[in-house]
Amino acid sequence: MRLPRVTLATALVLLAVRVPAETADPVRLRYRFEPGEKIVMDVAHRALTETVIGGTKQAVETATDSTKVWTVVAVDATGRATIEHSVDDVTMSSRTSDKGETRWSSRDEGPVPPDYEPVRQSLGVPLSRLVIDATGRVIERRDYKPTPPSNTGDLMVVPLPDEPATVGTEWTVPQEVVVEVPNGPRRAVKTRLRYRVASLRDGVATIDVDTTVLTPLDDPRLESRLLERIWDGEVEFDVARGRLLSRSTGVDRRVVGFSGPESSVRYKASLEETPVEASTR
Repeated sequence: MRLPRVTLATALVLLAVRVPAETADPVRLRYRFEPGEKIVMDVAHRALTETVIGGTKQAVETATDSTKVWTVVAVDATGRATIEHSVDDVTMSSRTSDKGETRWSSRDEGPVPPDYEPVRQSLGVPLSRLVIDATGRVIERRDYKPTPPSNTGDLMVVPLPDEPATVGTEWTVPQEVVVEVPNGPRRAVKTRLRYRVASLRDGVATIDVDTTVLTPLDDPRLESRLLERIWDGEVEFDVARGRLLSRSTGVDRRVVGFSGPESSVRYKASLEETPVEASTR
C-alpha cells in the first residue's frame, strides 16, 4: 500500500495549523471594560507553612476556593473604569499537624465556625471600589471592609506598559511593604515587581512576573514575615478583548534562625485565577 506523498505546500499548511502564530509587531496592551459588565473569576489558593522551633516541627495547610466578581459601574471616554470588587462564595479549609482539619463552605447550611464568621459577613457585598485607567493604574481606591495584605497574589489589577509591547518588553512597579514582628521590630521594605512579555501568540500576551526585595534585611525575624509577599508568576492577557485570561503565582521560600539558631520557617503557596464568565446586565 502506497502512502500519499506529502508535498512541501501541505507540510507548510500543517505546520501553520499546529504552531501558534507569533506576533512580531508591537501591540498596545489595554483593558477594555463595558458599563454594567460583570467579570467572574475562580480563585484557588493553597498554602503550606512549616515551622521548626526547639526541635519541634509544626505544619499548617490551608486551602481557599472562591468566586471573585468585578462589577463595572461606569467607563468614561478615556477608558477609565469604576469597578466594584466582591466575593460571591468561598470554601475554606485548614489543617494543622496537631489539631486536625477545619472546613467551611458558604454553600453549606449549618453553623459557621467562629474563625470564619467575618468571612461569611463579607460575601456578596462590595469590598472595595476602584477607579483604574486603561493601563491598570489605580487612580482611586476605597475599601469598604478591611483588606488583608496580598499574599501569593498581585496588585489587585495587573499593570500594563504605557508603550506598545513586543516580546521581551519589561516594566516595573515599585512597592513598599511594612513588616513587623509582634513585640519586636518594624520595618518598611521596598520591593519591585518586574513584568516581562514572554510571548505574543494568537492574540494572547503571556507575561512573566517576579518580585525583588530592594531593602537589605539582616534580621531573620523580619525576613520570616516577608515570605508571603515575595512571589513569581505568569499572566495571560487577551489583547483584543482587553482582559486577563488567567493568572498563576507561587512562592516556596525558607528562613533560618527566625526564633533561635536552630529554628526555621518554610512558606509554600500557589494561586490560580481563571475566568468563569463575562456578561452584561
